[in-house]
Amino acid sequence: MEASFETLISSYIENKVGISEDFLGKVLCQNLAANLLELNAADVLKEASIGNDSKIIQNSLIRSDKIHWLEKSHNNEFENEFFTKIDAFIAYLNRSCYTNISSYEFHYSLYEKGSFYKPHLDQFENDNHREFSMVSYLNPNWQTQDGGELQIFQTDNNQKISPTESKTVFFKSDELKHEVLVTNERRLSITGWLKRG
Repeated sequence: MEASFETLISSYIENKVGISEDFLGKVLCQNLAANLLELNAADVLKEASIGNDSKIIQNSLIRSDKIHWLEKSHNNEFENEFFTKIDAFIAYLNRSCYTNISSYEFHYSLYEKGSFYKPHLDQFENDNHREFSMVSYLNPNWQTQDGGELQIFQTDNNQKISPTESKTVFFKSDELKHEVLVTNERRLSITGWLKRG
C-alpha cells in the first residue's frame, strides 16, 4: 500500500502532478464503478454545480457531469474501503511531508458521452481549506479514442492524463488550472480534496 503512496508523492514532488497507476486496485475500482452505476440508475446523481455557499450555480456550458457525495454515514462497504485507503494515505502524507491535512471530501463523478469540464482551479475564492486535489478513475479498458483526458496546464509542461482504471492523480488545489476534455464514452471517477482546518 505504501509503495503506491510513495509513487503518488514522489511524482508530485518531481512534476507538481502526482500519478499512481494502481492506487485503489482493480477490484475496488470495479466495485466502486458498479456502485456508481447503481446510484445513477436509481437517479441519485445530481447535475454538478460550480462555486460554493451563496455562489453555487449550475452552468452546463462550464461543466456537464453528474455527481454524488461519498459519506461515511452511507455505510457502503466499498465506499468505506475507499475511505480506509484515503485515511491511510493522509496519515502517510502527514507523517512524511508534514502537510497537516485534517479532513477531506469526495464525490462520484459521471461524465456521459459528450460531457466536459472547462478550465478551472479547485480552490474557492472565499474558502482556502482545499489543499490537494485527488482524482481516482474507475474506467476499465479505456482507449485513447475515448477522450475524456484530464488536461493540466503548467508553464513548461502541460499534461494530458488518460482516465484509465485505478489511476489516481494528485496536485495542489490552488496552483494548477485544469479541465476535463470532452469524453466520447461514459467516464467514471471519484474526485475530492484533502483539506486543512
